[in-house]
Amino acid sequence: MTNPTELKYASSHEWLAGDGKVGITHHAQDQLGDVVYVELPEVGREVTAGEAVAVVESVKTASDIYAPASGKIVAVNEDLEGSPEKVNESPFEGGWLFQIEVSEEGEGLMDAAAYEAENG
Repeated sequence: MTNPTELKYASSHEWLAGDGKVGITHHAQDQLGDVVYVELPEVGREVTAGEAVAVVESVKTASDIYAPASGKIVAVNEDLEGSPEKVNESPFEGGWLFQIEVSEEGEGLMDAAAYEAENG
C-alpha cells in the first residue's frame, strides 16, 4: 500500500492531514497486527508535538501514539470505540484516531516519499 502524498509523516509512524486529523500508517498497523482496543485522548486537551497522547492495543502489543503537532485535540474518532479494527482496515481514512487544531507542526515531519524511503 502506498502512503497518500497529501499527508505528512512522523518517524514514529503517525500521519498528519491538512485538516489536523492524525492516524497511524499502514506500515504501523501491519507491524501491530490485529488492533483490539484504542485509547483516545480527551477532546480539549492541549498537546505538544512528540507527546504520547493515545494508545493502540493489538493482539501482539500496546503502542503509544505520539502527537505529530502541537495544539488542541478538537475531535476523536468515536467509531473506533466499537470498531477498533478500522485502524487495520482503513488506516488513512476510517481508522483516523484524533484531530488536532494545529498551533505548530512537529519537527522532522516527512513527505510520503521520505517516509517510504525510511521504512522500506
